[in-house]
Amino acid sequence: PLTVTPTPFEAMAPFARQSSRRVGATSTKALCALLAASFLGSLNWQQAFVGSARSDLRDGMRLGHSRGDLQKRQAVTAAAESRLAQLASMTTLSIDTGDLTVIKEFAETGLITDATTNPLFVSKAGLSGDPVYVAFVDEAIAYAREKGGDDADVVELAMDKLAVNLGVAISKLVPGYISTEVDPRLSFDKEETLRRARRIIALYEEAGVPRSRVLIKLAGTWEGIAAMAELEAEGITCNITLVFGFVQAVAAAQYGARLISPFPGRILDWHKREQGKETWSPDEDPGVVAVRRMYDYYKRHGHETICMPASWRPSRGAGHDLDEIEALAGVDRMTIPPGFLEQLAKGTGTLPRKLTPAEASSRCVDSEICGGKMSEAEFRLRMNEDGCATEKTAEGLRSFIADTNKLEAAIREIGR
Repeated sequence: PLTVTPTPFEAMAPFARQSSRRVGATSTKALCALLAASFLGSLNWQQAFVGSARSDLRDGMRLGHSRGDLQKRQAVTAAAESRLAQLASMTTLSIDTGDLTVIKEFAETGLITDATTNPLFVSKAGLSGDPVYVAFVDEAIAYAREKGGDDADVVELAMDKLAVNLGVAISKLVPGYISTEVDPRLSFDKEETLRRARRIIALYEEAGVPRSRVLIKLAGTWEGIAAMAELEAEGITCNITLVFGFVQAVAAAQYGARLISPFPGRILDWHKREQGKETWSPDEDPGVVAVRRMYDYYKRHGHETICMPASWRPSRGAGHDLDEIEALAGVDRMTIPPGFLEQLAKGTGTLPRKLTPAEASSRCVDSEICGGKMSEAEFRLRMNEDGCATEKTAEGLRSFIADTNKLEAAIREIGR
């Protein structure tokens, strides 16, 4: 079911050749080291988050990062009867990586249409010394310097431009959505979130990528949801991420989010810790149950918000990596790291569809929450009552903020 054929990496070669090369070799090595420290160091924030972060990192890097020369990688094709092809026939699939070569491989199967990513993925690729990724950093810093401002303004703009540079490159490889995240340190500041989101969209449009192809990623805080409501009214589509609770999913839909990203794997992590239980059947996995409830609610109450789960764990333990993915087959969309996509491409046998809109609508037992429009006070109270949503959102934000602080320090250092 899985065949490979050699293919050159060419998508961003012209961009690499056009790099300003304002950053010397010594500085580039220093940046790579700082970015590596940023990415790897982010795994140590607090004991409660370590398992989740390491699991996500391992899953995201499982395919290909140890193969050496990116030019010698191979393209993936999946047979029509593979589990990947079956899943793609019922759920729109996104790849969760910033590795352009890997994105290209899977996009060429015709089964992957979207990509979710983060500018910190550049750190992993940057360690290879590949000129494509060095060019992203060079161009972002040069662009920010040209626009002027004080040091803080230059660094802030360079960070946004770096994220957009990676997104623009990805937009040439997939036909669908690309996601770019607003600085997570602004997750409780609606006005600054709006300013940065609008600038990110302006940078994309300046580069020739229409706003209709970009999802602005915002955390599932009240301020993130409030900012999303304004952005959606302006035609800027949003992905509400770090969704761990029903209240976040409902509020996001009520205020018009294009898409949410619930994290079933990290929901499972929380329940493992709270219940002292290590394994579940996939259908009883708390993360699967939570996502199904969100999906069912949307279908019953006519919300057009897309449910796109991310972050996966084995319900039954080691050796069952695809449990949650297969238990949610049929959900609107999924974003999946390369290692799991490869496993699906190798898999055979019938993949049953678990979710359909019609069945979801009839299965849902939840009435419309708060009369269809949750207030800030109601949101905050319901969040406070949900231990998993409160704790995992806070953990996720701390992790993203720590990464962002380190990336900022790296860019500040290289920009001197």
